[in-house]
This record gives sequence, structure tokens and C-alpha cells, in this order.
Amino acid sequence: MTWEVEIDPQQCIASGSCAAIAPDLFVVDGAHARPLRDRIEEDERALDAADVCPAMAITVRDGAKVLGPRP
Repeated sequence: MTWEVEIDPQQCIASGSCAAIAPDLFVVDGAHARPLRDRIEEDERALDAADVCPAMAITVRDGAKVLGPRP
């Protein structure tokens, strides 16, 4: 099963928290972070990154279901 990972460039403030938690999943490119791949294998670190993002810019989905950030 794979998940879709998105970072909203309008919300992202490039804090680097996502890349610090999962450097093999996220990278900071200038003014914004981005996922290294749009689809990933299930990885709890992607959810952790979505949870700690100060701008709430990361969304993790399994199909139509939003998994992260978690409530």
C-alpha cells in the first residue's frame, strides 16, 4: 500500500521540521519544503512530519482518506 504526500507551497514556511524527521522523504528547497516522492510506502515518519509541521502544510493521504496531520 502507498500513501500520497503533499506540501502546500502557499502554507509552507520552510521550517525544516519535516526534513529533520524524515530526510529521505522531505527536502527544503529555498523558500519551501517538498516531498522527494509524491507516493511513498506507508511510513509513520510522514505522519509525524505532518503532525509537527508548524504551518500545517503537509497532507498525507491513503486514497481519498486523509491520514495526516492527525487530530
